[in-house]
Amino acid sequence: MMSQSLIIWVLVCLWAMAPWLVAGNVVTCSNIVPMRHRNDVISINDFGGVGDGHKLNTQAFREAIYRIKHLRRRGGTLLYIPPGVYLTESFDLTSHMTLYLARGAVIRATQNARTWPLIAPLASYGRGRELPGWRYKSLIHGDGLRDVIITGENGTIDGQGDMWWNMWRQRTLEHTRPNLIELMNSKNIIISNVKFVNSPFWNIHPVYCSNVVIRYVTILAPNDSPNTDGIDPDSSSNVCIEDSYISTGDDLVAVKSGWDEYGNAYGRKSSDITIRRISGSSPFAGIAIGSEVSGGVENILAEHIGLFNMGIGIHIKTNIGRGGFIKNVTVSNVYIENAAKGIRLTGAAGDHPDDNFNPSALTYVSGITFKNIWGTNIKQPGSIEGLKGSPFTGICLSNINLYGVPGSQKSSPWKCSEVSGGSQRVNPSPCTELASTAGYGSCSTSF
Repeated sequence: MMSQSLIIWVLVCLWAMAPWLVAGNVVTCSNIVPMRHRNDVISINDFGGVGDGHKLNTQAFREAIYRIKHLRRRGGTLLYIPPGVYLTESFDLTSHMTLYLARGAVIRATQNARTWPLIAPLASYGRGRELPGWRYKSLIHGDGLRDVIITGENGTIDGQGDMWWNMWRQRTLEHTRPNLIELMNSKNIIISNVKFVNSPFWNIHPVYCSNVVIRYVTILAPNDSPNTDGIDPDSSSNVCIEDSYISTGDDLVAVKSGWDEYGNAYGRKSSDITIRRISGSSPFAGIAIGSEVSGGVENILAEHIGLFNMGIGIHIKTNIGRGGFIKNVTVSNVYIENAAKGIRLTGAAGDHPDDNFNPSALTYVSGITFKNIWGTNIKQPGSIEGLKGSPFTGICLSNINLYGVPGSQKSSPWKCSEVSGGSQRVNPSPCTELASTAGYGSCSTSF
């Protein structure tokens, strides 16, 4: 029988998603990139691929994708991965292709850092995210692509990240760890119906991309695995993230746009991003923005989110030296169960790539709306602490109930500084800077 807590969890998730359930029509942004049918189909086995979990299939993947790239079949080509475990090193995708994983198919990364290829750091980061210099290439990579689909019957992409996590813990890394998937400078991308497990670093990283749909994915990593963010849209626009379950060791979804002076110079924002019907758990944040926001972040909608066993439910974060902006963000219909903190906005998060950042470069944060958020077993409801010299403005709280741990004498209070805005129907009562309903009229951003 289902436990009482599980029954409550299911009921509350239905409550969080009620607006689209009652309407009878599932609201979706996935139509920004239509799914394409490929008439031309090839199998990895046609190129010597063997799914026995032992043979190295790197050459098979590279030859198959070379064939797709150079034959240029009308409508593109589908590369079929049959059931089996296909061990491989890093490989690159090409335009107009579908990587299709059958049920029971596993693409598994090798565990040999010595032969892992390196690539240049991202221009908006100036160096590897963990260490100066070049970085390890993602397991599945692409640059300058168009019309790419990664899908299937819930097959698995396995990063075998434990070797990399241990190198991080032992401080023996020579370069920044590889992502599981990174697509750069690309457009019209679909990632759906695939399971991602044990990424060495971030799982799915679209950077400098547009028109990206990530839907019906499962992303799993141990809760103590370092920096295993689920989905990190970075300096990207028109991104749709929906209907997925993520349980990792870091933020489930984190919107980024470059790091300090390098992100300022590159100047590409993240914008028009929808995050909808995501559930999961993490010792860090459920939905995050930052802390790398130096190119700017705007027009973000996160709704119908279910989070449990969290560090922080919603986390918007920056630091001095970042510059950029965070504006026009709406987070609504969220349920959080068991969290250290419900909502956090801070101007003191994250590190710097070097000592050349400008401490006077302060992030402009304005027009952030939180509404219809319900939490239970929340140790501390929230903190909103802006930057001296650049207070967070237009912060709006509406219909928020973040209940404390049962049996505790008194709920912990909100913490606020360098912030202005307003609130209505918030429990526990927000800090005085946001307690006035008069300030609620300044909330002009709403989807």
